[in-house]
Amino acid sequence: MSKAVKVTDVTFQDEVIGADKPVVVDFWAEWCGPCKMVAPVVEEIAQEYDDTIKVAKLNVDENQAIASQYGIMSIPTMLVFENGEVKDKLVGYMPKDKLVSKLGLK
Repeated sequence: MSKAVKVTDVTFQDEVIGADKPVVVDFWAEWCGPCKMVAPVVEEIAQEYDDTIKVAKLNVDENQAIASQYGIMSIPTMLVFENGEVKDKLVGYMPKDKLVSKLGLK
């Protein structure tokens, strides 16, 4: 069972902005090869760090308003939100150890 939460333009405010812990939002699309490569890594992080962070996935093809609002120009892009504000932006595929390090989870 997936620990990553699927978010949409409609649920973004409640799931991400209103979250009570940091949220990593994975902006992705079905046709994106690098997105498919990073998906299992994102899911592992969602499982392993469930008590520390929330992991959300937003399909940019289905939710263009939020993707546009945050200036997502290429995918995969991950935005890290804390207290409703963007604290970090990670673009492109990266292996799990590098992603965990970038997210400050080590």
